[in-house]
Amino acid sequence: MGVKKKKSMQVAALTICHQDRETLRSFADREGKNLASLLLHCVQLTDGVSQICSIKQIVLLLEKKDKNDMCDPLIQSCLDILAGIYLSLSLKNPLKKVLASSLNGLPEFLMTEAVSSFTCRLQEELNTTDLYSYRKVFDNVSSCIENFNLGRESINKLLENVLHFLQKSLIEILEENRKFTGNHIVQTQLMNDLLVGIRVSMMLIQKVHSFQGNFWKTSSTPLWQSMCGLLSIFTKFLSDDDLLQTIQSTSGLAVTLFIKTMFDPPEKIPVLMSSLLLCSVDRTSTPEWFMNSCRSVCCAEVSGSALLFLCQGALAMLDWQSGSMGLPGEALLLDIAKVLFTLSSRIKETTLEMFLSRILTSWTTSAIYVLESSSPSLKNSLNGNSGIVERLLEYVYTHWEHPLDALRHQTKIIFTNLLQMHQLTMEGADLDNDPFLLGLTQSILQLEWHVKGKYICLGCLVERIGIEHILAVDKTIPSQILEVMGDQSLVPYASDLLETMFKNHKSHLKSQAADNTWIDQLHETWISPLLLILCEGNLNQKSYVIDYYLPKLLNCSPQSLSYMVKILQTSADAKIGSCHNRGALGALMACLRTARAHGHLQSATDTWQSLVSSARIKQGLIHQHHQVRIDSLGLLCESNRSTELVSTEEMELIQFFITYNLNNQSPGVRQQICSLLKKLFCRIQESSQVLYKLERNVSRHELEIKLPRQHPSVCLQEYKNFMSSICSTLFEALFPGSSYPTRFSALTILDSIVDVFPVPEGKIQTVYQLSHDVDTGRFQKLLECFTSTFEEVKSLAFDLLMKLTKTVVPFQDSEKQQGLFQAALELSTSTKPHDCVTASYLLNFLIWRDALPSSLLGCLQTQQATCRDADKSASVVERNTLMVLKCLLKNLEAEVAQAEKSLLQAAVSFPMYGRVHCITGALQKLPLNSLQLVSEWRLVVEKLLSLSYRLSAVVSPVIQSSSPEGLIPMDTDSESADRLQMILNEIQPRDSNDYFSQAKIVKEHDSFHMEDLNAALPNTDTSVEIKGKEGKTCHVTAQMVLVCCWRSMKEVALLLGTLCQLLPMKSVPEPSDGLLTVEQVKDIGEYFKEHLLQSRHRGAFELAYTGFVKLTGILTRCPNVTLQKLPEQWLRSVLEDIKCSDPSSKLCATRRSAGIPFYIQALLASEPKKGKMDLLKITMKELISLAGPTGDSQSTVPQVHALNILRALFRDTHLGESIIPYVTDGAKAAILGFTSPIWAVRNSSTLLFSTLITRIFGVKRAKDELSKKNRLTGREFFSRFPELYPFLLKQLEVVANTVDSDTGELNRHPNMFLLLLVLGRLYPSPMDGTSSALSMAPFIPFIMRCGHSPVYRSREMAARALVPFVMVDQIPNTIKTLLARLPNCTDHYFRQNHIHGTLLQVFHLLQAFSDSKHRTNSAFQQELTDITICTKAKLWLAKRQNPCLVTRAVYIDVLFLLTCYLDTTTKGYQPELENLGFWEEINGIITESELVTGVPYTFTVPGLPQYLQSLTKLAIAAVWAATTKAEDQTRDIPIAFSQLLDSAFPEVRLLALKALLEKFLAASSGLAEERLPPLLHDMKEKFLMLALKEKHPECFCKLLKILHCMDPSEWLTQTECSTHLTPKEFLNWTMTIASTERSEIQSMGLRLSSKVIVHHVQTSEENRRLIAAEIKQWVQLVVSSCEEHLPTESRLAAAEVLANTAPYFLTHCHPALGLQDTLALWRCVFTLLQSEEQAVRDAASEVVTIALSQENTSQSTEFAFCQMDASIALSLAITVLCDLLQQWDQLAPGLPILLQWLLGEGDDLIVCADSTHQVEDDCLFEKADVNFWAETLIFVKYLYKHLFQLLSKSTWCPSSPESLHHLQRRVSDQYHHLSQLFQELPPTAEFLKTVEFTRLRIQEEQTLACLRLLSILEGDKRGEILVLGAMGSPPEARQLTLPRTESAC
Repeated sequence: MGVKKKKSMQVAALTICHQDRETLRSFADREGKNLASLLLHCVQLTDGVSQICSIKQIVLLLEKKDKNDMCDPLIQSCLDILAGIYLSLSLKNPLKKVLASSLNGLPEFLMTEAVSSFTCRLQEELNTTDLYSYRKVFDNVSSCIENFNLGRESINKLLENVLHFLQKSLIEILEENRKFTGNHIVQTQLMNDLLVGIRVSMMLIQKVHSFQGNFWKTSSTPLWQSMCGLLSIFTKFLSDDDLLQTIQSTSGLAVTLFIKTMFDPPEKIPVLMSSLLLCSVDRTSTPEWFMNSCRSVCCAEVSGSALLFLCQGALAMLDWQSGSMGLPGEALLLDIAKVLFTLSSRIKETTLEMFLSRILTSWTTSAIYVLESSSPSLKNSLNGNSGIVERLLEYVYTHWEHPLDALRHQTKIIFTNLLQMHQLTMEGADLDNDPFLLGLTQSILQLEWHVKGKYICLGCLVERIGIEHILAVDKTIPSQILEVMGDQSLVPYASDLLETMFKNHKSHLKSQAADNTWIDQLHETWISPLLLILCEGNLNQKSYVIDYYLPKLLNCSPQSLSYMVKILQTSADAKIGSCHNRGALGALMACLRTARAHGHLQSATDTWQSLVSSARIKQGLIHQHHQVRIDSLGLLCESNRSTELVSTEEMELIQFFITYNLNNQSPGVRQQICSLLKKLFCRIQESSQVLYKLERNVSRHELEIKLPRQHPSVCLQEYKNFMSSICSTLFEALFPGSSYPTRFSALTILDSIVDVFPVPEGKIQTVYQLSHDVDTGRFQKLLECFTSTFEEVKSLAFDLLMKLTKTVVPFQDSEKQQGLFQAALELSTSTKPHDCVTASYLLNFLIWRDALPSSLLGCLQTQQATCRDADKSASVVERNTLMVLKCLLKNLEAEVAQAEKSLLQAAVSFPMYGRVHCITGALQKLPLNSLQLVSEWRLVVEKLLSLSYRLSAVVSPVIQSSSPEGLIPMDTDSESADRLQMILNEIQPRDSNDYFSQAKIVKEHDSFHMEDLNAALPNTDTSVEIKGKEGKTCHVTAQMVLVCCWRSMKEVALLLGTLCQLLPMKSVPEPSDGLLTVEQVKDIGEYFKEHLLQSRHRGAFELAYTGFVKLTGILTRCPNVTLQKLPEQWLRSVLEDIKCSDPSSKLCATRRSAGIPFYIQALLASEPKKGKMDLLKITMKELISLAGPTGDSQSTVPQVHALNILRALFRDTHLGESIIPYVTDGAKAAILGFTSPIWAVRNSSTLLFSTLITRIFGVKRAKDELSKKNRLTGREFFSRFPELYPFLLKQLEVVANTVDSDTGELNRHPNMFLLLLVLGRLYPSPMDGTSSALSMAPFIPFIMRCGHSPVYRSREMAARALVPFVMVDQIPNTIKTLLARLPNCTDHYFRQNHIHGTLLQVFHLLQAFSDSKHRTNSAFQQELTDITICTKAKLWLAKRQNPCLVTRAVYIDVLFLLTCYLDTTTKGYQPELENLGFWEEINGIITESELVTGVPYTFTVPGLPQYLQSLTKLAIAAVWAATTKAEDQTRDIPIAFSQLLDSAFPEVRLLALKALLEKFLAASSGLAEERLPPLLHDMKEKFLMLALKEKHPECFCKLLKILHCMDPSEWLTQTECSTHLTPKEFLNWTMTIASTERSEIQSMGLRLSSKVIVHHVQTSEENRRLIAAEIKQWVQLVVSSCEEHLPTESRLAAAEVLANTAPYFLTHCHPALGLQDTLALWRCVFTLLQSEEQAVRDAASEVVTIALSQENTSQSTEFAFCQMDASIALSLAITVLCDLLQQWDQLAPGLPILLQWLLGEGDDLIVCADSTHQVEDDCLFEKADVNFWAETLIFVKYLYKHLFQLLSKSTWCPSSPESLHHLQRRVSDQYHHLSQLFQELPPTAEFLKTVEFTRLRIQEEQTLACLRLLSILEGDKRGEILVLGAMGSPPEARQLTLPRTESAC
């Protein structure tokens, strides 16, 4: 950001013709003072701004002339030339406006002469015959009319000529437009000219006074004839659908305006317009001129669009405000409404829908004007209960969730106007009790909160009737709205509604109250629910409330901030939050941040002192929850004043924040951090400018008055020091092995610093410049960022290096340049894809830094000389790029030649894609439109194209084979050419159109011999041995060949897409400047066509699509007509290929048609979106016809292609709403295609259907498959797609009629699944109205009958689909009806499928009914009671009388639902089940069931598991119901839990254990109200016995969890009598589980064993000694559970165990474990804190929080009892450990262990140095587990820093000096060995051997740190290692070694 310069105004200079120039010269005087001289001087100026000043002087001189000068030829000539100048200027040129305003002030006596001059000049303009100059004439006419007196007078004089010209020009332009059909560029220009011509015609009528009288209204006058001619033209335009709709719309306005101007008498105009709109024009009473001019809209059938635009014209052009039209005007208003409502049901095109919504809005506005002085009859027609208002409401309800934002906005305006209309019709009535408004409010409040329109309409109602009426209905509405703010799609609507309500309520309370007590009520209603959400809401909810609602609330009521802060401060200590919850601290930071950002806090200092302490902010900066950290940083960085000074305290806190927050895995968090810091830097820069200004302009005394704290120079120095410190921290973060997030954050922030603090220029001073702090070492660090495997890091580093000035670091070392260039060339042939990206960045760096080696000049001496001789003015970058490209092309040509001989050799030794990538990268950085060395570039481009085609020819056989993923083309050295040809023949595609016929031929063979196949096909082993780059034998796998091939194809496609940009976009006489010829462009297009249509590998054709889109986009805008029409030709060609089912076609019929959809997408994407989209219409028409069902087997492949392409087009977001009109036909094709007997058609239809569901209902935003967020009301759905209503109804009827035949024959209807899926996403709305045209009721009986399907899944879907079709208030009656249809136990014949389908419908309806009502509703309770009574009548279905277990299970599920909903004591109601005797029936079912009597079935009986599960759930509910009864009313429990736990079926045991676990967890939570039921008190022995016997994994895990919830002291003593295991043996058993079982059980075993261990340790010292071995085993178990390769669950369990045991084993004053074991557990904490998973790190941070909260450790740091992030927790953990070692007096024995940690245990230098290359080469796709978050040197840095401080301060002596000497020798030897390994690396090892180089650098830093500490132990307190000076560390390593002791690591 920084200080922005004001842009200078650009004005094009005026010019005059040679003749006018000579005329001026003839009149000019020698002194240059007369008018002609000034005008001549003016036209000779080349600066438009100077000409403006000159023009003003000339006109001033004219104004000074008197009447005697009237006949002066000088004045006449000058006025004539000025007129010419005015008409020659473009419309937008400021000179034109200046000239017009100046000439308006001419003296009256000069006006006549001026008008004459203008008239003559304008006549010349009107006489032009050049069609492409008409636009200029239009512009001149309009500019003359608009605010220009001279021009208007001239137009009046030439009015007939102007009208004639307009008539002639519009006809000619239209004719020219038809000639250029297909040429988008020319047609767009002509259409715009046409539109301007119509608008100019309207301006003439509106602003020229000649039309105000009636003298011209005779048929004989030319003026009248021209007017009639223009009217005739406009009516034709209105009906011409080939024109742009904007032209039609404007023509509708023009037609109405002309009729209004021409028709007499004016009183009959409304009647005439009504007859036009209703198509009832009376020819006998209508004037002949009108019939002749408007024949196309009077006599012929008028299109819907023409009627729509006529309505628009009538509303816009007639005078509705004055009330002059009277009753006919009112009738016209009603007729317009009638026409618009008719059109709303017919129009489905998106753009016309948008027009319709705007016109309806305009209608409501006009209705408001008319109602202000209307007749009673109109008021009756437009009140709230009228039909028109009802239709308007239906329109609003149908469109308030339309996909178009603009249309939704129009519905809001319509609704607002509708309320105002009703208010006007009810003048004098009491609106507070108005039935219409109250009913409307009630019905809208009944809607669910996921309906966006609810918020819009409620907001309008609040503004109209006030909030008090809505709060009277439900006081919890604010809380309800806040609850939905977790959904991003609803947040803007909800926050706007809350703001409207809050403002309204505040003003209402304020007006009603006499004192300030009103604010308490306001806070209770609005602030309290908000604070609850901020503290306890879910993450999304809080984020959206803070971002959207909180700023609005504070803006409305700033005084509420202190109330909020007070409440949050009180609870901040208690609710500190966690990784999942912000707590009160997070809410506090969010409120303060928002308040400061919006100017409600004056300064940071005031904030801290009065509202929050800096210690609290510091806690926020390291909080475990990332958003708390972000909000705390935002509080420091953001301010509403950009020049607010940054305080010292703020800078310290920000420096503290950056230290621990660079390594953040979340991209969103990183982006927010970088954004906030950039705001801070902008504040520093802006405020520094103020300080510089103060320092320059104000005296010292004044400074002290204005800035009493500090002098400006002191502040500026602080700024500089702060920025320098920040940059040092950021550069230090680029250490070896730093993670991707750290590097990304550091580079992004550095880039912001460069952008914000520019190089000083002019008066702008910069307080800091990064370039001053960049030395050689830092420059090298940035350069080494190119080696990152993440391209974002490479890109950021490159951009930063380019922004730094060249003087930063001298880069003239030729050896270094040569090394980098050679490294780039070598990397460009690497088999690792990221290496070629590195090579590209290196080459671009060398090109742009002009640092290419001299050797390159020697290699390309001839070309270089030619290059320099060709054009001396060519830029250095262009010449360098050309040289590099020639070098790469030379190498690529040789490699392609080798690949043509052996593709395998190329794949393993020199995959060519790297070279092509480097070429593309160099071209992309170069400005291709301003090249100087054109001749050189032409040759290069030609060679590039040639090599691209050759390379593609080599690799395309693999990509185009039927199975490219497993293909290895074999070739040999001796017969390479013949062998390659054989390969090409063998791997031809086998999935093209002849695939099906070939399959039939194979079937005709009687036998199939493997020998024949082996003889015919080449060997296809999985790998082949071949020599690699360094002569090593490598195994070439199919994957390696495929990667080489598809990446080569990808890079060629991107290269060709880049080359397309060389196509010139301007029309030139000769293509001399273009680097691509027309033929070359055609060849590129054919190349893309071939590979998109024939490639089988998705990676190849997806990238080809990217390049092809670039080409088609450029062709569409190309002025060359031949090239412009290519996309259309290609599209028609491919559609023809798809239509024909020629067996010889190479189109891919599998793989979802492979690249064919991409090809067509690219062609359609190039079509201008604002045009008619003709290509889309052609394509969709063809595809829809092909996708439909057909009986011809030959059309199968075209049908599959069509379905696949339609799917791609419906998914394409670029097509937007343009594709919506085709959704209906697409849905029909998908549903009918699903009935095809051919699998390929059904598969493609399913995929298309899935895409259409997403396109119609939106992207799935909830886990629930039928979430209402992805549903539509039936009216809304069928209004958008009306043709689907009869189609779906008919299809459903067909399915329902034959779904279950009486004969029992199975009739499957595949499309039933799709029909029910669609219908299941519709739901009725209370706002649907009474109209039955699109009622959902006809679907209900058919859906019910679908529930009789013999297919289980279909019955389930029918039940789900039925729910949304039944209104909530109709559900009870529907359930009763369904229950009545169930058979009685006495019936002899019934079908279980029917029973099952009916019961499923009852179950889902009951579930939906209970979810939609409040439990306290008495009517709801009564309705459920009635349903229960009906259910009891069919209770036999739940008993053994019903032989079907499946239907028995569903009936029991229904009973279970009723017990859940009815057996709840509500205020004023007793449990209903007791009164109904329902529990007795339930208990009877359970006691007679198989759970009690035993299960006589086996697992093979259908429905048995489902039945047992349902029965168990019901039994558990009955048990809990019995246990809740009072003791004096106890009755027998129907079944004991022990019986359930002894069941042989794991489903039963699992449900019982889940229920028990819930009770035990609730009891262990410590809440008083959650006590353990008495019947569970004596089950401990049962659990122990079951734990030893249980074999089912889930049940076993639940048992372990129950034992873990219980106190070991209660059950551990019983192990011996119940399980025959002693407590010690039981402990061993749990540890065995923890070490051998699968993940979840293992974790639970570890938790349980830890709890047992702690119990033993706490019990007595003797117990601790007895299990000493077990404790050591447990420690090893915990250590092994922390390993990185283990599942996350295991490591989370280890973290939980460490947290629970920390007070006993980690921080106790007298540790229970030995030092080795204690440090092993601490090492586990450090390991977990560096885990890659965020959840594991957060859990490990809890360990540190607990460790810091103990009595003996809380004083170690200032962050005791704080929730902290893992980054700072790692440092604090080391602090605590060092402090504890001192407390335990164990520093001497502990130090060697810590030094081992510092060195990195187990690192083998030789293995890591020698084996890496071989492993990486052989295993292309096999990747080991890599931790992308952990940074070894960060741990080393923290450990070294604390040990250094510890050793520097302490005076202790080592207990074993010999061991330290031994360690020092070992470390010194390791350092020498490292030096040798560095010397063995190549010169540019950081690029060529990145992995080995980085590993050695890390080990070097570890070794140096250890040596420094050992030197301290020997007595050197400075920590310097004198012996290091003699060692040979390589320069590259030395540059990165930090010299200072404090930051050595």
